[in-house]
Amino acid sequence: MDWETLDSAESLQAAFDASHEQLVVLFKHSTRCSISRMALKMTTHGWDLPDSVRPFLLDLLAHRDLSQIIAETLDIHHESPQMLVIQNGKCIHHANHDRIDPAAVKAYL
Repeated sequence: MDWETLDSAESLQAAFDASHEQLVVLFKHSTRCSISRMALKMTTHGWDLPDSVRPFLLDLLAHRDLSQIIAETLDIHHESPQMLVIQNGKCIHHANHDRIDPAAVKAYL
């Protein structure tokens, strides 16, 4: 599984736009946090979702501004780590910390 990097307002808009065509997963990751590192590793290794699900990774330390835009746009309180499932520009599922489970995405396919 290859994460697409969210590193600009344009890439974030591309993720929101893509959510109108396919299911999008946004993973908000703090590179300094061991819990976030563990959640990312478990998500990456546990990813058995179809290629039609498009995964995006946001480095929170490098792009906190994008995390704020996500929180405001989706009206979802910021957490780290956090996984958001986006469909048609709306968050249909979110989880944080040890509740992050890529298998939960299957319910929305």
